[in-house]
Amino acid sequence: MGQFNIKDTALIERVRRIAERKQTTMIEVLRQAVEAQELRDDERIAARLKAIQEITERSAKLFPPDWDGDHSYLYDENGLPK
Repeated sequence: MGQFNIKDTALIERVRRIAERKQTTMIEVLRQAVEAQELRDDERIAARLKAIQEITERSAKLFPPDWDGDHSYLYDENGLPK
């Protein structure tokens, strides 16, 4: 693919220290960090979707069972609000 050039010396040093501590390569440290971030993003998205589903389920109970969602009584024959 291509090169990845990091010019942040403080970041390079932090990655180097982590790699030494874990006895692995700097590339592996970066790979693991990116994978962990992707997992956190996926978990956040899943949590938001679950929250939306719960809100939808709770709000659906607020409507009468025979309500069909028809709002035509709010508008005249030209589609303008009454």
